[in-house]
This record gives sequence, C-alpha cells and structure tokens, in this order.
Amino acid sequence: MAEKLTLEAVREQVAELLYEDPSELADDEDLIDWGLDSVRIMTLVEQWRKQGVQITFADLAERPTLADWWKVLEPKIP
Repeated sequence: MAEKLTLEAVREQVAELLYEDPSELADDEDLIDWGLDSVRIMTLVEQWRKQGVQITFADLAERPTLADWWKVLEPKIP
C-alpha cells in the first residue's frame, strides 16, 4: 500500500508531472499557469483513487492550487 497522502506528497506528485522541483511550487500558485493540464489532473485523480481517496476531476479542476486541493483531499483520505 502506498504511504499516506500528505500535502508534501501531493506537492511532489504534481512537481513530478510538471518536471519541476517541489520546492518551486507554492501552496497558492495556480497550477494551470505551471502547465498542469486536464490529462495530468486525471492522472493524479487516478493515483489518489487507488489510495482510496474519493476525488473527482471537477474537485481539482475548479480550484487548481495545492492549498485548495489539500482542503478537498484531506477530509477524504481514508
């Protein structure tokens, strides 16, 4: 089983998809501006669903910042 999802794990996963250093991604930056597209968001959704997090594409696409994603993700982590 994968390790428990944390804000830092989310940051690392997003940074990996964007080929960026995790330290470059601030919590309040718009990830779309960094080049995150719908295909990459769906990749994250699928990864997190495999960890038992009931999340949808719309949950993430509506608020594309790490801070907002964490507000949505944290209560859903099993």
